[in-house]
Amino acid sequence: MVQYDHLANLLNHLVNNKKVRKYKCEFKPLNKLVVAVLEVMKKNGYIKDFLVKKDSTGGVLEIEIGNLNLCRAIKPRFNVKGDSYDKYIRRFLPSRNLGIIIVSTNKGLLTHREAIEKGVGGKLIAYCY
Repeated sequence: MVQYDHLANLLNHLVNNKKVRKYKCEFKPLNKLVVAVLEVMKKNGYIKDFLVKKDSTGGVLEIEIGNLNLCRAIKPRFNVKGDSYDKYIRRFLPSRNLGIIIVSTNKGLLTHREAIEKGVGGKLIAYCY
């Protein structure tokens, strides 16, 4: 069985569209993790808006790209404790004040800043700046 990472494919699709100056794009297939990551990115200004269109094949996302330079999935998905984000901030982000790391916690998907404030750990999913 072939395993397929929808999140990594979506983030790569967004970066490629941004490079060729296409600020609206469509993506399919659709799953809950992809929609949740897009909601976090929209809240932080990297995506202007996205729309979920349901159809017979499961659904299509229409995405409008905002202030995005780079976004990538983090593989393997590292486990992080609530007080040890510093190592990963230095590894994945160009500056401490630039960009976000998206973390899957027991409180839902959060940015690394929100996770540090709440003192929760989780698994690293993706980063954007």
